Amino acid sequence: MSATLEATANQKKTFGKSTREVPHHSQKASKWYPAEDEAQHKKVRKSIRTSAPRSTLTPGAVLILLAGRFRGKRVVLLSNLPQGVLLVTGPFKVNGVPLRRVNARYVIATSYKIDLAGLDSKKIEEVSAEGYFTADKAEKKKGEEAFFKQGEKPEKKKPSSSRAADQKAVDKALLATIKKEPFLISYLSSTFSLRKGDRPHEMVW
Repeated sequence: MSATLEATANQKKTFGKSTREVPHHSQKASKWYPAEDEAQHKKVRKSIRTSAPRSTLTPGAVLILLAGRFRGKRVVLLSNLPQGVLLVTGPFKVNGVPLRRVNARYVIATSYKIDLAGLDSKKIEEVSAEGYFTADKAEKKKGEEAFFKQGEKPEKKKPSSSRAADQKAVDKALLATIKKEPFLISYLSSTFSLRKGDRPHEMVW
């Protein structure tokens, strides 16, 4: 129906030996344009790309962190999480790195691997669960209390008792394996750094 109306609205005109359809004056472009651009819908990517971990990123591998608060620290890989995220730990008793998530792009995988046979798989699943690392939102103080609290140092956040218990359980299992290997504790507690003249691309990790 719309195609027929459009055809009737158009007019046939002859130009020399050829004829062509000329659109009706109602279809001509407007001489005036709106001052503000029309709002367009944002294109949102609905599908999430699944990322395959590198072959060297296997549970138990010793990694070197390249960014973040603990950059240069050596950690143990516990699990591969979705979207290229890794679950690692120091252990905390060895080098102060707690259970945390890191981006797989900012780690170097070494050739050394630790046996995770003594580690409870259920505990790793609990720690790997979505929402485990979500920080609790502190309630905002309002009114007079907020006014008198201005300028004071914020209180230090303390880890929850459940997370501290999970850290101790993971550390206990890892330390039982780490202590069997000589010099492994000193290796994990040392910080990685490059010196003048070092060539990372020629190093064997």
